[in-house]
Amino acid sequence: MEAVLEKVEQYWSKRSDGYCETNLQELCSFKREAWTNLINKYAPKVSGRKLKVLDIGTGPGFFAIIMASCGYEVTAVDYTDAMLQKAKNNAAIYKNNITFKRMDAHNLEFEDNSFDLIVTRNITWNLQNPSEAYKEWHRVLADGGRLLNFDANWYLYLYDVEKRKEYEKDRENTLKRGFDDHYKGNNTKIMEDIARNLPLSKICRPQWDAKELLDIGFKKVMVEMEIGNRVWDEVEKVSYASTPMFMVCGEK
Repeated sequence: MEAVLEKVEQYWSKRSDGYCETNLQELCSFKREAWTNLINKYAPKVSGRKLKVLDIGTGPGFFAIIMASCGYEVTAVDYTDAMLQKAKNNAAIYKNNITFKRMDAHNLEFEDNSFDLIVTRNITWNLQNPSEAYKEWHRVLADGGRLLNFDANWYLYLYDVEKRKEYEKDRENTLKRGFDDHYKGNNTKIMEDIARNLPLSKICRPQWDAKELLDIGFKKVMVEMEIGNRVWDEVEKVSYASTPMFMVCGEK
């Protein structure tokens, strides 16, 4: 597990500059309001105090910053030091008071029942043991709290023939539209090699996630199969057409 974790960290460390630029662009686009509205639609309500939010795999801090801008008490964790530094720098730009910590998503250093809301984007597919991570997230979530997980079947095309055809069609359509192709410029082969050693790459989701959350003990699970039409720009909609982003919401 450690070897895979280190490879994932190295990959994202190298991508921290480019991913940071992407996040800054998101903060200055329609995506900021779109994501804020989507998260707040599912966020639990509390009275007499600030909502306590944990952003897992914060990267350069996009979710943490928009949640802090809502007036929430935000803690953000990531395993990659380079990403955390970017997140701190970006939070300073927006003058947000966020607690940043380096932490493994599988082993959170928080007390039980610490947070009202957990948010995470494009993280679960990176995990070596997503079942254990989900148990940890359930542990630190307060009763009545909610987990919002946004992800996609990013590397299912490595195992599914039809998905591979759809993936190649996305590459063609991206080229035809004259868009920059994310898959052509971010060391795709490196990540594919890592993805082959990650358990969720070969599993069709979010069906797996919904069942896992219920088995762990979440009392209620809600799923949206397609949220990209609300939070993606035109380039993303074309480039990731065969890989729709989904949302899984679990209530403790």
